[in-house]
Amino acid sequence: MEEEDAIVEQDVAARPRVAQRFREAREAKGLSIEQVAAETRIPQRHLETLEAGNFAGLPARTYAIGFSRTYARTLGLDEKEVLDQVREELSESDPTLREMPAKFEPGDPARVPGRGLAWFAVLAAILLLGGIYAFYSSYFAPGMGPAPLEDPSEQVAVNEAPQQAATPAPQPTGGPVVFTSEMDDTWVKFYDASGTRLYEAQMAKGDTYTIPEDADGPQIWTGRPYALSITIGGREVPKLTEEDTVVKDVPVTAEALLARDEAPAVTPTTPPAAAPSQTST
Repeated sequence: MEEEDAIVEQDVAARPRVAQRFREAREAKGLSIEQVAAETRIPQRHLETLEAGNFAGLPARTYAIGFSRTYARTLGLDEKEVLDQVREELSESDPTLREMPAKFEPGDPARVPGRGLAWFAVLAAILLLGGIYAFYSSYFAPGMGPAPLEDPSEQVAVNEAPQQAATPAPQPTGGPVVFTSEMDDTWVKFYDASGTRLYEAQMAKGDTYTIPEDADGPQIWTGRPYALSITIGGREVPKLTEEDTVVKDVPVTAEALLARDEAPAVTPTTPPAAAPSQTST
């Protein structure tokens, strides 16, 4: 029996220390301390302490056990064997640990929730309890709430007071009529009552055309009425239509545009066989 114990003690003495096993396993995998720290979320200084075998440099025994377990798992070492050796080396530095009974040892301290998270959980629980109390208080005893600051009769009188009508926005009464293209390649043609062309072009986005004040009964023909915004005297008025349709022979004087209903009726027609070439006057 004594010979077997002696053999075991010789094997233990010949076995490399945990620090050496950590370092050799990490180098065999081609990993740096920085890489292991990023993967395990263990501070680099603690990993260096483990590889130096200086367990006393860690905050507590729990850290030595937890960090060693995670380090061994990351390097592919036998966790149980490594932890037994760590406990043995810890007891060498502090012989009183040999006599201490085994106690609960938490996992990796790097995975333990921080103090901030714990306080947040407590605050959330307090808010939840407060919400439940307020709900049940108002549900079972709705009349127990604080008294209103105002006399209910005065509040009713205020609610029954007629509301002042909102002042409508001023409407244009006249002025230059300007068409602005909001899209590229918007073909449009303006002409007077006799059919004489006033303006015809493939308007780009941002191009504008002002109806001549002396034009006789100006009208419009376009396949994109929804792409043309209209202003009269600098004030915007509704478009000819928001529908994707062709309009033709629609009057565009200030009087005609202002006399339209909110949903103006336009004269749809079939689109031209081919888009006219871009010209302008």
